[in-house]
Amino acid sequence: MANLALTGILEKMTGKDKDYRYMATSDLLNELSKPTFKADTDLEVKLTNIIIQQLDDAAGDVSGLAVKCLAPLVRKVSEPRVVEMTSKLCDKLLNGKDQHRDIASIALKTVVAEVSTQSLAQSILQTLTPQLIKGITGHGMGSEIKCESLDILCDVLHKFGNLMAANHELLLNSLLSQLSSNQASVRKKTVACIASLSSSLSDDLLANATDEVVNNLKNKIAKSEMIRTNIQMIGALSRAVGYRFGPHLGETVPVLIDYCTIASENDEELREYSLQALESFLLRCPRDISVYCDEILHLTLEYLSYDPNFTDNMEEDTDDEGLEEEEDDESANEYTDDEDVSWKVRRAAAKCLAALIVSRPEILSKLYDEVAMLSISNSYLSNLLMFFKFEILLFLYHISGYWVNIRFTSTDMQCSPRWLLKQEVSKIVKSINRQLREKSIKTKVGAFSVLKELVVVLPNCLADHIGSLIPGIEKALNDKSSTSNLKIEALTFTRLVLSSHSPDVFHPYIKALSAPVLSAVGERYYKVTAEALRVCGELVRVVRPNIEGSGFDFRPYVHPVYNGIMSRLINQDQDQEVKECAISCMGLIVSTFGDHLNAELPACLPVLVDRMGNEITRLTAVKAFAVIAASPLRVDLSCVLEHVVAELTAFLRKANRALRQATLGTLNSLIVAYGDKIVLSAYEVIIVELSGLISDSDLHMTALALELCCTLMGDKRSNQSIGLAVRNKVLPQALTLIKSSLLQGQALLALQNFFAALVYSANTSFDSLLESLLACAKPSPQSGGIAKQALHSIAQCVAVLCLAAGDQKCSSTVNMLTDILKDDISSNSAKQHLALLCLGEIGRRKDLSTHAHIENIVIESFQSPFEEIKSAASYALGNIAVGNLPKYLPFILDQIDNQQKKQYLLLHSLKEVIVRQSVDKAEFQESSVEKILNLLFNHCESEEEGVRNVVAECLGKIALIEPLKLVPALKVRTTSLAAFTRATVVIAVKYSIVERPERIDEIIYPEITSFLMLIKDNDRHVRRAAVLALSTFAHNKPNLIKGLLPDLLPLLYDQTIVKQELIRTVDLGPFKHIVDDGLELRKAAFECVDTLLDSCLDQVNPSSFIVPYLKSGLDDHYDVKMPCHLILSKLADKCPSAVLAVLDSLVDPLQKTINFKPKQDAVKQEVDRNEDMIRSALRAIASLNRISGGDCSVKFKNLMNEISKSQTLWDKYYSIRNE
Repeated sequence: MANLALTGILEKMTGKDKDYRYMATSDLLNELSKPTFKADTDLEVKLTNIIIQQLDDAAGDVSGLAVKCLAPLVRKVSEPRVVEMTSKLCDKLLNGKDQHRDIASIALKTVVAEVSTQSLAQSILQTLTPQLIKGITGHGMGSEIKCESLDILCDVLHKFGNLMAANHELLLNSLLSQLSSNQASVRKKTVACIASLSSSLSDDLLANATDEVVNNLKNKIAKSEMIRTNIQMIGALSRAVGYRFGPHLGETVPVLIDYCTIASENDEELREYSLQALESFLLRCPRDISVYCDEILHLTLEYLSYDPNFTDNMEEDTDDEGLEEEEDDESANEYTDDEDVSWKVRRAAAKCLAALIVSRPEILSKLYDEVAMLSISNSYLSNLLMFFKFEILLFLYHISGYWVNIRFTSTDMQCSPRWLLKQEVSKIVKSINRQLREKSIKTKVGAFSVLKELVVVLPNCLADHIGSLIPGIEKALNDKSSTSNLKIEALTFTRLVLSSHSPDVFHPYIKALSAPVLSAVGERYYKVTAEALRVCGELVRVVRPNIEGSGFDFRPYVHPVYNGIMSRLINQDQDQEVKECAISCMGLIVSTFGDHLNAELPACLPVLVDRMGNEITRLTAVKAFAVIAASPLRVDLSCVLEHVVAELTAFLRKANRALRQATLGTLNSLIVAYGDKIVLSAYEVIIVELSGLISDSDLHMTALALELCCTLMGDKRSNQSIGLAVRNKVLPQALTLIKSSLLQGQALLALQNFFAALVYSANTSFDSLLESLLACAKPSPQSGGIAKQALHSIAQCVAVLCLAAGDQKCSSTVNMLTDILKDDISSNSAKQHLALLCLGEIGRRKDLSTHAHIENIVIESFQSPFEEIKSAASYALGNIAVGNLPKYLPFILDQIDNQQKKQYLLLHSLKEVIVRQSVDKAEFQESSVEKILNLLFNHCESEEEGVRNVVAECLGKIALIEPLKLVPALKVRTTSLAAFTRATVVIAVKYSIVERPERIDEIIYPEITSFLMLIKDNDRHVRRAAVLALSTFAHNKPNLIKGLLPDLLPLLYDQTIVKQELIRTVDLGPFKHIVDDGLELRKAAFECVDTLLDSCLDQVNPSSFIVPYLKSGLDDHYDVKMPCHLILSKLADKCPSAVLAVLDSLVDPLQKTINFKPKQDAVKQEVDRNEDMIRSALRAIASLNRISGGDCSVKFKNLMNEISKSQTLWDKYYSIRNE
């Protein structure tokens, strides 16, 4: 039936009626598009012939439909038919009538685009390639045929260039000959075609192409248009092949710089193309171009100011602000850039300079000397030129801000970009003030953008210049010629400067500033209005920075600001962004000026309540009431308080998480401030709603709910019904929560406060609460044993409960817990485990020395055969000692000396004492420190790694308390003959480097080399310890090690190499087992590099690391490959050009990883691990695929093709890419 229908369609397609032919062709397109369509051999022949025939149809719409039919047809017919169609279309292109040439060209492009198999592609290329070469180079071929052939060849090369290797030389020669064509269109398309071809050329052919183009450029008598074409060709080649063009820079860069400087005044295109090519070199070949960076910098700076229409006498500098009107007249009559094209040269120079900045951030200081100063001088140049300069300055500051954050966080080092920028702020502001008086809108927008970036990079840098900037802001906001874009930029800058500077800086200018800002609030364009409202919010904070008074009379501004915002607040017919900004701003106004708005509050507050009822604005309104409730003014909310509390209570049932979070915070603030005015019945309703929010599925929400519950119970008016509601509704949820292994942080702290509040509540029994808590530790038949984290949570809550209940209850509880320990130390019960943890938590908070021999009772548990009990006993002993150091610390030290079998557990107890002291910033007695140090140093050489690790952590934490004693003592031992001692002291240094600033930082800084240079020690344990310490420094205190990295990095990289001397074979009788003792060291070294990429990227030279070190790691053991994949992903994002330069060499190890198949008898763990490895490699490949220019690597393109053809790999890759 289908064939009969098609026969009818084919007959109609040959009819004389144009409409019939159109409808029949449309029907055929529908049939071909059906997934079930199949054709036999005869039908295929008929279809291909008639569609080729339809391409020549006199009716354009019919031939257009015929082209559309080609796409599904190529996918549905056999290979010979497609080749036959291609041959016929080539014949039409080269020999057909002129009017049919365009449609034949489109048809050929359609066929090429639809070819999806390699065999079909090779068959088509055998037919297509000779024909296209003939079309390009054949005698008598017109320029139109050449252009169409070049277009098609460009598509073919882009898609199948690597399949045409046999014809590469012929194609290259044919195309190079066309660079000298007299037709500009032919030369332009030839450039694009050679660029497509070059990505798959061999290095030799690429060198031949480059040599010929450079030789053409060296021919000084060549026509200028030919020179421009060859320069474009050089730029296109570098963009196409990327790093592979690096070896040819030596002969191309000098030629381009030479042409830039000798070009005639009218040859702007020659300069533009030369600068574009240099920009491409900077981005694509950053390593090879480095020797020419200085020359390129001077060249771009020269042409950034290039404007043949201006002479030197136009650049006189003046700062007379009284000449503003004359300047406006001058700028109105100045020569405009619309009348020449020299702006293209300046644009190319600006882009080239931006490429230099982004590719060489390490020379930022030098760039500041030259770029920043150039950009703030010559202020009377044309408007567009100033715009380019502002763009460069903006880009420079943005990059500087990034490096400021990374490199100079602790101090402003002289000659750092930040320090240099600070020195030039006055000059920058002076120059920008002149530009803000100009009429050019574009220039003003650029000026405000630069000021914005300046404030972001250097907060508080404009404190001395606010007065000079105010007129520019006023003019931008008040001038009728100002565009919305300019107003938004001016307002955004005003908001940033208000928020980043001290309020008193603005007080003399509030009157001048407030009027235009309030005027902008009434603007029609919503983006301007919204930004103006945000500025008003900052303005409110500035005029009254504190309620007590700042010496500035803010009262004249209260009602104008209030009236301006109120007019926006009551307007319903406006954009959502404006509504939200108006609500937020009104919340600030009420909280700041509420004591001067008593008459207005009855009108204002109901409007805010009304906005709470609107689903779109209710979240913002809830936050506004939180701001009002937190105000020290205690604003009178009596007219809306009951309604607000009822609305907020209802919001606790909503699905919107952000709304529930904001609601909990707002209710807490309202109850703290206005609890005496809220009816108690409302509390009970709130408690019922809170019970549903307490769960380990959202710990942040849980913490907020528990905090609110504590606030409710803390109200002096809370009666028995409130306590009953908490016990019935919230307590069961809290007891369920405490069993969660996820409970930690703020939620755990809130839970402890909740139990303490329950005890303080008069109607709650301490004994029943304690019993409930202890019962939580009992294993249930359904869920089995309780998690270790849950036991710690229960113990902490028990301790808080006991302390809240008073000394008597606390003492009785301790007695009960010690009785549990005395019963039977051989049983591994959760009851004993919990008793030890509870004693530790109580002892840490309260001195238990009144309980005789409690330390001996706890130490008896060291005899338990169960590790959990012994660990809990060690923890308990250490924490009990914290409560009374003079009594219990000597006991622990004595036991460590005398009890060899219990030494490890006792050291853990000592560690608990030291860690707690370092966290609490407490100090030991002098004699205690000496005893502890002697004991610890004596155990540095212990054969047990666990003991050495505990000793190292103890030494590191004592170093935080007594850095002056410890650092020299540790340094001395770096030269110890015992390798274990050297390793222990380095690990101790690792534990002493924490994220927060500490006294030890400045003491250890001069001595860091002594510890980290142990990375070249002979012992692998010491080297690994040094690598781990370096990683900790890089993560927590990168500024301390930056100066040492040039010496440390080569040593670190050396640790990533597989060392055969560390690989040994263990004979196990029936089989031999290979042990790699260097594996952990290599893994640690790569993880250290990964950390350095986050904190010290400017010190790491990716080019020298990727090959050979990272490449070696990608082909190493599973444990090493994983961090290497992460490193490769980071480098692809942060240093794409360095990765592109060696992309080919990285493909093989990645390909090997994703194609690895575990053995048939592999256990599930091995299979799962291999799956993780494949996903990790695919994640790195996805990062590589995002790099612009990755298609320059043929090997990487083939890898991506292989992944796309494997359904399993493609599914994994697709899910990873969309993560």
